[in-house]
Amino acid sequence: MADERQGWLRCLLGGAVFVVCMTGTTLPTPLYPLYQEKFGFSELTVTIVFAVYAFGVIGVLLLAGNASDTIGRRPTLWWGLGFAAASAVCFLSADSLGWLYAGRLMSGVSAGLFTGAASAYVMELAPPGRASGATLVATAANMGGLGCGPLLAGLLAEYAPEPLLLPFAVHLALVALSAVVLLFLPETVRERRPLTAVRPRKPALPPQVRAVFAPAAVASFVGFALFGVFTSVSPAFLARYLDVHNHAVSGLVVALAFFASTGGQVAAGRLGTARSLPLGCAVLFAGLLLLGCALATDLFVLVVLAALVGGTGQGLAFRAALSAVAAASPPDQRAAVISALFVVAYAGISIPVIGVGLLADPLGLEGAGLVFIACMLVLVATAAGYLLRRTAPAER
Repeated sequence: MADERQGWLRCLLGGAVFVVCMTGTTLPTPLYPLYQEKFGFSELTVTIVFAVYAFGVIGVLLLAGNASDTIGRRPTLWWGLGFAAASAVCFLSADSLGWLYAGRLMSGVSAGLFTGAASAYVMELAPPGRASGATLVATAANMGGLGCGPLLAGLLAEYAPEPLLLPFAVHLALVALSAVVLLFLPETVRERRPLTAVRPRKPALPPQVRAVFAPAAVASFVGFALFGVFTSVSPAFLARYLDVHNHAVSGLVVALAFFASTGGQVAAGRLGTARSLPLGCAVLFAGLLLLGCALATDLFVLVVLAALVGGTGQGLAFRAALSAVAAASPPDQRAAVISALFVVAYAGISIPVIGVGLLADPLGLEGAGLVFIACMLVLVATAAGYLLRRTAPAER
């Protein structure tokens, strides 16, 4: 009993470190309108600053995706915390646009190092035989941390002094505390090798995975694209079209999407992969429709509903997609296949968001958003249709 309690304590402490890192990746979200006022840049620049984060994540996944398996979990997480601290310092020093690019890039590198390593570490720290509970902790830490970022920054920006400094100072302190916590947690990789053994890893798609990968990748792309739009341009939309200038409120709206995703992932674990992936596509479709209605009618309640419904759909679809491709992959290629899925997902965060930024000038933010939603609806409907055709013969 004492060993089990100690295992859960370690698991939860590892999850707390995970939360701190992921919080930093979404911390600037409700602050973008303030940066626009300070530096005078356009919506396109906002989306590019945001997308730089995704490029950092993708770069790490491709170049050092196996780092924690090689050098150990704790060293990898310390590196991740180091890049998180560097990101906070960049934002604290920001007196020009270049600092924002650098801060987002460092944040992306940090998230790329943490996403796989921290998920594995949290599950390995849990008591034996408690894989389901440990997976829930890892899932909640990942998406919950992403939700805490805009919520924390919005509250501090609205109700505390120095809105462009205090959120990052607080995060820097939390990163330092997390580094201390890691000192007291054990290493779970037994056979470690030096840093020079880390090699770039090319995403792989074995033939038996391709049929499963296609709809899983499309659903992941659309779900992450929805998150990308929410976290990059929704604060500006709320301020410009709905007259919502409270940073705490705009941060909460974004946070709701990530918290709903956590709930969707929990539900996916109970429903199973076969049901969760098509259901996730359907719920994601509904969330996109609600977002389109919100853009067309300028109703705040529809924005909130879009965040809740879209986030739930993303959580259902992504956990099911991850489970499906992992189950279909050969054990010796599983990590490479999962990396390929994450590359597609993070491409969803960056490419469509930049497209919205490019269209915002000629079409306006609402028009650009509606074009984005139409494209995503086609993609998710295609994925859902493929899944229904694929499962129908098996049910006869």
